[in-house]
Amino acid sequence: MTVLDVSRGLWRAGLLAVLAGALLPGCESRTPPHRFPLTTTPATDSVPAPPGAGATRPTSEASPPSARPEPAVVPASASLPAPAASKPRRSEFRALPPTSERGGQLHALATRLKAPGGRVEDPCLETDDTGCARSALTPFYTALDGLLETPGKTPTVIAAFGNSLIAGDRIVDVVREDLTAGFGDGGRGVLLVDRMAPYGGRNRTAAVSHGWQPRTLGELKAPPHPFGITGVYHLATEDRARGRFKLEGEPRGTLWWKDVKGAGRLVVSVDGAVLARTEPRGDGASRTTSFELPAGAKWLDVTAEGRGAIVQGVVLQKDEAGIVLDMLGVPSADATLYARLEEDALKAQLQQRDPKLLLFFLGGNESKRLEWKRTDLPTVRQDLAALLRRTRAAAPGSACLVVGPMDAVQDGHAKGKPLTQRPFLVAAIQAEREVALAEGCGFFDLYAAMGGAGSLARFNQAGFMHEDLVHPRGHGLDLLGQLVSDALLAGWVDEGAVPAPALKTASEDAPASSASSETAEAVP
Repeated sequence: MTVLDVSRGLWRAGLLAVLAGALLPGCESRTPPHRFPLTTTPATDSVPAPPGAGATRPTSEASPPSARPEPAVVPASASLPAPAASKPRRSEFRALPPTSERGGQLHALATRLKAPGGRVEDPCLETDDTGCARSALTPFYTALDGLLETPGKTPTVIAAFGNSLIAGDRIVDVVREDLTAGFGDGGRGVLLVDRMAPYGGRNRTAAVSHGWQPRTLGELKAPPHPFGITGVYHLATEDRARGRFKLEGEPRGTLWWKDVKGAGRLVVSVDGAVLARTEPRGDGASRTTSFELPAGAKWLDVTAEGRGAIVQGVVLQKDEAGIVLDMLGVPSADATLYARLEEDALKAQLQQRDPKLLLFFLGGNESKRLEWKRTDLPTVRQDLAALLRRTRAAAPGSACLVVGPMDAVQDGHAKGKPLTQRPFLVAAIQAEREVALAEGCGFFDLYAAMGGAGSLARFNQAGFMHEDLVHPRGHGLDLLGQLVSDALLAGWVDEGAVPAPALKTASEDAPASSASSETAEAVP
């Protein structure tokens, strides 16, 4: 059955006709291609899983209203500005999209690797007499509704902070592809003038570059300058250092740069014609230079006139509705190291991006540093809370979601012997969950979604882990991205239908020390 596109005046009547099965045979759909077709009845309390999908996207389980617990109320931090309360209006377009060929393959892989998937915990922040008036993810879900109902020309931006799990971009590529397939593609967003290391792909960087030295917030010793939201800056190490971007029809762009003493100007040009030059003052501030791109332009160059110039990022975005996912992950990053973000740059750049979802992939490095005794749980909690508060204060209209770490094994494992789970992994997950919910953010337990204790061993035996047994590769990364994408889409469809569980303290969950003796199970 297709969705009948009718005028606004007859929209509701047309929808009732569709739901009643009253469409005339041969009627042709004019629904824009980025909208989700109504392959299922618009969600109310539950969405049935598509038949024959194997390990399908998570769906809600129907239960009598009397059996449902009251939604938990978790207040956001008092330091954060609270948007005015308003009952979210559910879009009639909320239905899971058909599973793509790639999605079907990853769902089958999830079944093979015993990765059950999971749900986003979406705490209720404000209640009214009918239930939850606003949850942690309401701003993002409402923005998705807007992309379907009144697309306009404003994209919905997701700002994804994190560690090496996403820095290679493959996990967020899957999330990006799933969301842009359903809601439209708003463009590339924030890009880097060069890679963060001399290896890896160039999906989110200049197509060609030379003469730049990357510095990141993940370095053991703090670099000489603080960072903008990319967590990276590139220093020109030679005259005429250049990054060249292939344009995709973007009408305008933005250069983020650091105004350091003694550095030369940066020149922005397109197809050989100069569009803009920076005018350094040498005061150390983070600055923005915007430029218009002529129609039909093919190549954009960012060139340093001399050594010492610093580029923090380049923004290229379309004037179209759709999803933009800014990948802001940095290898070795944790919440503590994100304190190296400069406050003025954080505020200015997040306000420019105006994200509707702040997405954090953290916890892996925290659990490792707990094992090495380089940090402690109070510090992990304190620094994650500080990061959430800083970013949310800079983007008060955004939703917030923390994705916990994947399964991890203890360092120093002997070859040929069973792998032992990292001793502080469960404690780190508990700490992140409690801080996220207490700060008014959602939480997704990636460790549980991929199968809990022993899941890393299954990934490894299937060939989806690097030799360091820390970083997934290939379809292992894709599967983790699919688990996150499935949870986000299911949360959007089922918003309000599945009450958020009450916030537990660490003592109510399994003791943190229980993980230290768990042995990873083998793949049958």
